[in-house]
Formats: sequence, structure tokens, C-alpha cells
Amino acid sequence: MERDKNIQNSSTAKPDSPDMTLPPGTVNMETMPLRAGHFRVLATASMEQIIGTVLSGLVGIIIPLINLVNHPELSSSMQGVLGAAGLIGIALGSIVIGKLSDRYGYLALFRLSPVLIMIGSLIPFIWPHIGALTAGLFVAGLGVGGGYSLDDSYISEIMPEKYKLFMVGVAKATSAVGFIAVAAISLWIIKLGLTPQHWNYLLLIMTGLGLLTFLSRIPFRNSPRWLLSQGEKAKAESAVEYFLGKDVRILPLPQEKKGKPIPTKDFFRGKMLKKVIFSGIPWACEGVGVYGVGVFLPILVLKLGLDTSDAVGMAKVSNSLMLTTIINCFILAGFVIGLLRVRKCWHVKMLTAGFIGAAIGLGVLLAAYMCHWPLWVSIAAFLVFELALNAGPHLITFIIPAQIYDVANRGFGNGISAMIGKVGAIIGVFIMPILLRSGGITLVLEVCIGVNLLGGIISMIFGPQVLPKDEKEKSAGGTH
Repeated sequence: MERDKNIQNSSTAKPDSPDMTLPPGTVNMETMPLRAGHFRVLATASMEQIIGTVLSGLVGIIIPLINLVNHPELSSSMQGVLGAAGLIGIALGSIVIGKLSDRYGYLALFRLSPVLIMIGSLIPFIWPHIGALTAGLFVAGLGVGGGYSLDDSYISEIMPEKYKLFMVGVAKATSAVGFIAVAAISLWIIKLGLTPQHWNYLLLIMTGLGLLTFLSRIPFRNSPRWLLSQGEKAKAESAVEYFLGKDVRILPLPQEKKGKPIPTKDFFRGKMLKKVIFSGIPWACEGVGVYGVGVFLPILVLKLGLDTSDAVGMAKVSNSLMLTTIINCFILAGFVIGLLRVRKCWHVKMLTAGFIGAAIGLGVLLAAYMCHWPLWVSIAAFLVFELALNAGPHLITFIIPAQIYDVANRGFGNGISAMIGKVGAIIGVFIMPILLRSGGITLVLEVCIGVNLLGGIISMIFGPQVLPKDEKEKSAGGTH
């Protein structure tokens, strides 16, 4: 009751001027309770998280189908190029669209992102060739990357202070839905009789999601916080009314939260460089596990011998998709565990522990494979890897940029962090089939273990400098 009373009388946002008080019957956007408008923003701004994993998951499904009809099969290098094409687009889209959004606002670019996704997915559907598939994945990746740089900006700038980072984490958790959905829907389509020659029909999944996203953003508005930072007070108030209701007011943030735009070169100096390293390098290490393993999961399932049947051809692809769907459910379970802890735990600890736990899971999986331990040990180890990775690094690396970059530099800060993360994913996806060819599943697991340990070490060194432990409460509840 006391908390609700404080919210209703909220003039607690530390406005720049002591004369700036709220009219009776209104609430402060920063301290108000959650309402339907917040969840609409969350749903609309989470779509690229789902589509990004759908894009990556489709590549891992389409490659085995193309191999069934191509003689000879795709080379390991070409498989790596296909896996990396979308991620290169994501990396480029993240930094370019993120930088443009700081200058020109979020809305037009927020609508452009799903249009690029639709165009990219239709290119190989219309022209079902390897070259067109590579180009289409790149274009779709540009749209996904643009969404990555804007999604958490919208969410963190509209949500009440208490729920900002939790809601950013929820948005990231929806990526698990993409992994599960693409495997399950593709399995269903294959069961209906899809032939390997018609692999391009699977891309319509992404087209439909892009269209749904675009339609949901037609009536959207620019971020109120961005508008206010540009001196557009009337437009900011109108946007708040659209998103949250006529009784909600937006007050200026203290200067330390608003910040001032800084030149690009200054992101790579002093304290800002530490922020870039801490928000980017662990994200890159996480990307190797999420995408390097995730894209080729149906193939890795077969290489690990987790499918013990004698199936061949499309039947074998179906079996690997069934196991992939089950494993992907534990991605969602990992996110749920992480979200339950994200407002209570020091994020540096969650990040470091997640990397170490993922490395342990892969270590047991490697031992089980080399020593021919029972199948259940391998499956359990794989699940430990997925739970640790998604409860820690996959969730926390997405939250960190919203914590450490102020409003004036958030678009570019998010973009550069996402770009570095996707560079790691690109490297992981590109080298995965090459590692498989060169040293088999043993080399793949050894490299993945090393990358996770590197992520843990970087987090341990730079995390306390950027997010000190004594700021744990602030880190769990909002931005600073």
C-alpha cells in the first residue's frame, strides 16, 4: 500500500528543477506501475530477437536439405559462408542502424528493419540458388541487426525504472521461442511431405514474421526519451500518451543519465573502452556457443551420435530436428532461470558463472564422447551447457549495454556491442564446419570450451571495473 501511494504521488524522479512537480491525478513514467502499454512495447520490440534465431536456425536446417540434392555436397567452407552471411548482416546492421538512430530517431529505422527481413527472405524463395540464399540471408541480417540495436533502446527507455533491465531480459528470452519454433515448424513441414528440392519454402516462415512485425510498428511512435533528449518536449509527451495513457507524464532525466553524444573515436578510449570490452567481448564468446553451436545443432546432434537410429535421408534430418527441438526447449528453461535471478544477483557474477558452467557442460560432453559413456550422460551434459549459457551469458550480455550507456549514446553503444557479439558468432559459424572436417566433433568441443573460459576470464577482469559489486542493486533494477 505504501509503495502504491508513493507511485501515485510520484515526484520522486529527481527532475532537473525542483519546480517541476506532477499535476494531481497523473503518474511519473519512471515510477509508475506496469500496465498494458508496457507489454505492447515489449511484444513489438522483441520480434527481432525471435526472427534472429529463426534465421540462424533455418540455415542449420536448410544446409542438410541442400546437401541431399547437391552432388557433390556443399563444401565445409560454403556451409560456413551460408551460416555466417546472416550474422555478417546482423553485425553491420547493428552498428550502422544504431548510429543512425542516435541522430535521426528510432521510428523510421524500427519500421525499416522488418522490411529488410521480408526482402531478404523472399530473395532466395524467388531465386532458389546458393548465391541468392547467401545474399538474402545477408539482407535479412541487416534488418535483424537494426532491430537488435533498437529493441532494448525502446524497452529500457519506456519501462519504469524498477523493471527496465528485467524487461530487456524478457525480450532477449524470446529468442528461445525462435529456436524452438523454427525447429518444430520445420519438422512439421517436412512431415507434411516437403522435399529437399523445395528447401526455399522454409524461408516463408521468416517472411511471415517480418510482415507481422512491420504491421505492428505502423502505428508506433518515436521513443519519448529520445525525443526529450532532442528538445522535442511536446512530441515526447504525445508519444508517452500513445504508449502509456493520458495520465502519464515524462520528466527530464538527471544529466548523468541523459549524457551527451560523444565522438565515435572516444568509445575506444579510457573508461569507454572498458565498457566496449566488457559489453562486447563476452557477447562475442557467447555468440560462438549460441550461433556456432545453434546454427549447426542438427548436424552436431548427428555427429555426436545422439540419434541412434538407422534412418537415412529425410528421415535422418527429421530425427535430428526432433532432438534439436527438445534441446532447444532447455534454452528457454535457461532464460527462465536467469530471469528469476536477474533482479537479485550481481550481473558480473551471473555472466562469469554462466560461462564457467557452460564450459563444464561441454567438458563432460567431450569426456562422454571420447570415453563412450552412456548416451544419457551426453544428453545431460548438453543440457547443462544450454542451461548455463542461457541463464548467464546469453541473457546478461544483452542487458549490459542498456545498463552502461546513457540515453544520448545508447543506440551506438548497443550497436557496437551487438556488432562485436556478432563478429564472434560469425567466426564461430564460419569455422564450425571447418573444425568438423579438420578434427571432428572433438576439436569442435575443445574450441568451444576454450571460448567459454575466455568469456569467463574477460567478465571476471573487466566486469567489476564497469559494474562494481556495490552497484548490484542499481544494476538489477535499472540503468545508470
